[in-house]
Amino acid sequence: MKPPRTFFQRLRYYYSLFTLGFGCFLISLAALEQEGMPRQWIGYLFMFATIVLYALIGVISRTSNVLEYYVAGRRVPAMFNGMATAADWISAASFISLAGGLYLHGFDGLAYIMGWTGGYCLVALLIAPYLRKFAQYTIPDFLAERYGGADHAGASGQGGRAVRILAVIATIIVSFTYVVAQIYAVGLIASRFTGVDFSVGIFLGLASILVCSFLGGMRAITWTQVAQYIIILVAFLIPAMWLSAKHSGNPIPQVAYGKLLPQLSAREHVLQEDPKEAEVRAIYRQRAAEYQARLKDLPASWEVGRSAAQRKLDSVKARNASLLEIRSAERELVAYPKNADEAERLWTEAREQYLQRAEPITPHATPYPGDKETSDIKRNNFLALVFCLMLGTAALPHILMRAYTTPSVHDTRVSVFWTLFFILLIYLTIPALAVLVKYDIYSALVGTDYNHLPNWVSYWANVDKLNPLFGITDVNRDGVVQLAEITIDADVLVLATPEIAGLPYVISGLVAAGGLAAALSTADGLLLAISNALSHDVYYKLVDRSASTQKRVTISKLLLLGVAFIAAYAASTKPGDILSLVGAAFSLAGSTLFPALVLGVFWKRANRYGAIAGMTTGFVVCVYYMLHTHPVLGGGAASQWFHIAPISAGIFGVPAGMLTIIAVSMLTPPPGRQTEALVDYIRAPEKQ
Repeated sequence: MKPPRTFFQRLRYYYSLFTLGFGCFLISLAALEQEGMPRQWIGYLFMFATIVLYALIGVISRTSNVLEYYVAGRRVPAMFNGMATAADWISAASFISLAGGLYLHGFDGLAYIMGWTGGYCLVALLIAPYLRKFAQYTIPDFLAERYGGADHAGASGQGGRAVRILAVIATIIVSFTYVVAQIYAVGLIASRFTGVDFSVGIFLGLASILVCSFLGGMRAITWTQVAQYIIILVAFLIPAMWLSAKHSGNPIPQVAYGKLLPQLSAREHVLQEDPKEAEVRAIYRQRAAEYQARLKDLPASWEVGRSAAQRKLDSVKARNASLLEIRSAERELVAYPKNADEAERLWTEAREQYLQRAEPITPHATPYPGDKETSDIKRNNFLALVFCLMLGTAALPHILMRAYTTPSVHDTRVSVFWTLFFILLIYLTIPALAVLVKYDIYSALVGTDYNHLPNWVSYWANVDKLNPLFGITDVNRDGVVQLAEITIDADVLVLATPEIAGLPYVISGLVAAGGLAAALSTADGLLLAISNALSHDVYYKLVDRSASTQKRVTISKLLLLGVAFIAAYAASTKPGDILSLVGAAFSLAGSTLFPALVLGVFWKRANRYGAIAGMTTGFVVCVYYMLHTHPVLGGGAASQWFHIAPISAGIFGVPAGMLTIIAVSMLTPPPGRQTEALVDYIRAPEKQ
């Protein structure tokens, strides 16, 4: 008689079957495409099948048990926890936007790869094992116990009350900023591949998120994320390997990367010297100068322009022009700025856009291009961004919660190794994909006749007509595409890659499914982090300590529902590009939570007063810098310190928080013996 299979063996069997089934699904759709199935139906099938799959796992994993709902029963094997964490980590920013960022910014985009990967080393070394040894449910749990709770165990848990509240606030702000970016990506993908409105697409994706996280909490999310990682990996590697084989004859993208980079540099040089490219850039500079002249003459220039738009409308109506001409003139008048202040804002934005497009080509492989001063500023921003992303990664609540789900401290350490391994399978491919797509566009699209543009150009240009994700305009009227005439959004590059490369549409659907999996997996974890912080740390720990386990889980589910709809509404307003939103979340997490977490583990003298002061100071410094330097928030570049971009505000917030904790802790009474004993306990090696 065979011994019963272990939990790990059963999981390996189930997910092997899932992978095989997913492969058969792909082959079936590819065959149906060859038989003439409409593209839209393929998109529908991908969306429907993956969302139903996630919902099914959520239903099967439903639970009302507190331990299962909050930390998946602390029984997730290290390898599968690594896969789930990798899916939690590979968000829409990584899957959709990161390759696009590298395409647009070249070497500077590597800061994201280095910062996010390095951050996991900090998680493994400084935080994750100690959280698992602590063995509770949330990050505010640990901070509250470490900073006062252990010394006031008999005071109804009130010792760390202030620290807990601050940690909950930080968790909500960081996670909410991050989750809005994920839901924005869900809307982008759903609208692209089903044809529904962007806002409708957001709420369609939200249904999948809620079925999973609402019913089963961490248990359902964990097993869903393992399945989502498999989809993410397949969806990212297939087009990258296809493009690699197309351009280099080698299906390994990292090998093709090294071969194509010199060819891309040579192509960049040719385009830089092209007189037609120079002509287009000169037109952009002229348009920027025209806007500058208008800005100089405000408010008179606004009055002149408004009168001209009104006269044009009156003229076309008076001569009984076609309805198309009349509608065009009406749209021009409606779109014209309503007052001089709005004109100043819009014309300034237009001037800056034209000046940016008039800039020469930035060589992809050149670090910190420009004169010495510009190069120094770019280098400093590169290093500052790496710093913020590393420390922000090590303080993200939804990632650190994963440390609680493994059976032991040893498994947590091994789990972080697997997480890094599974992340690197994607992250080592992203720079290669950016170069492959860039070379394809520079060599195949540039120079094409406008009468023979590929179909994907018009397809993507019409996805979001108010804020076009892709566009080509014949600026110099020569009938040929110049590089300077192309505008492409970082958030669209990966989704459009299969069509850019001329791959079958089934691969486009696969990439969309991968992007959706990336956004949904991260959104699930973030929403759970927010709802658990509110239900466990606020309701149970501060409001009603006698609440039953059933009541606690029910409240968590209701809060998750409410937060999800608020986040969906915020995402529907299209608050900014995905990478910028995510970058802000990392600076906030690093400034507010990282100093308290690390000093809480490694410095016994850190006390409650220092933690309260440090968390507050780090948060205030970070937010102050963002508000005064980010254009969307009413700031400007003139307010920057040392020319550091607002996305890297954590470079000031983290040291401010760290130094404040140290200074205040030294000036106030030390923690009690119970707190010191807690630190000794979590740092003591685990007994095997």
